[in-house]
Amino acid sequence: MKIISLNLNGIRSAAKKQVFPWLAMQQPDVVCLQETRIQADQLEKEAAAFALLGYHAQFEFAQAKGYSGVAIYSKRQPDRVLRGIGQLEFDSEGRWIEAQFGQLSVVSLYLPSGSSGEARQAFKYQSLAWLDAHFKKLKTSCREFVICGDWNIAHQNIDIKNWRSNQKNSGFLPPERDWLSALFAQGWMDAHRVLKPELAEYTWWSNRGNAFNNDVGWRIDYQVLSPGLAGAAQAATVFREPRFSDHAPLLIEYAGLDRLLT
Repeated sequence: MKIISLNLNGIRSAAKKQVFPWLAMQQPDVVCLQETRIQADQLEKEAAAFALLGYHAQFEFAQAKGYSGVAIYSKRQPDRVLRGIGQLEFDSEGRWIEAQFGQLSVVSLYLPSGSSGEARQAFKYQSLAWLDAHFKKLKTSCREFVICGDWNIAHQNIDIKNWRSNQKNSGFLPPERDWLSALFAQGWMDAHRVLKPELAEYTWWSNRGNAFNNDVGWRIDYQVLSPGLAGAAQAATVFREPRFSDHAPLLIEYAGLDRLLT
């Protein structure tokens, strides 16, 4: 099974850059998209521009126009689609959609950024607390999970080019990193890091200061696996080119997930 995760920084912008023909060429089983920035009525009017032939599309929208939003495209029709985590303030921003296939759940998650100021950083910390409780429920659900998305946290020094100068910046703050460490200590796994434990490879670059060309990046896009999927991840690819947004697509190839689909 092949799963791609990508923050689009706007589905219209990425579509104009030919993201959907590129996705079709990769032939993934599931695509998880974040920051679609589209509303239901807009999607209905412009659906042809965002079609992926042979795939079923599921969207979750933010209440605010032009903001957030997540989606999942899948070759197989999901048995069930869940939207949100049951926390109104978080769910109103369109940050979680879960597609269930047999005993496997694939999630597209878009964690908040706190870079715009103290209020949003406080909301980010609150979101981490809500998600911590939600992940504990997921572990007791007798399901396996692949949680894809823009987590807006660089976990370790290897995951960010200029780690020394970013230790007081949102996305690399000690409490954020500790939260991820605690999640992984519970048995959840960062598929990319399992496969490439010593590779400094990034998935997001600022639009400032020629960051992309100088590879001054952050690895903040993850596919996180539930404990029962240990050993399932076989290969990880970050596509620096072509560029569809300020994030790079992350493709993980899995083995043995077919046993969960029946």
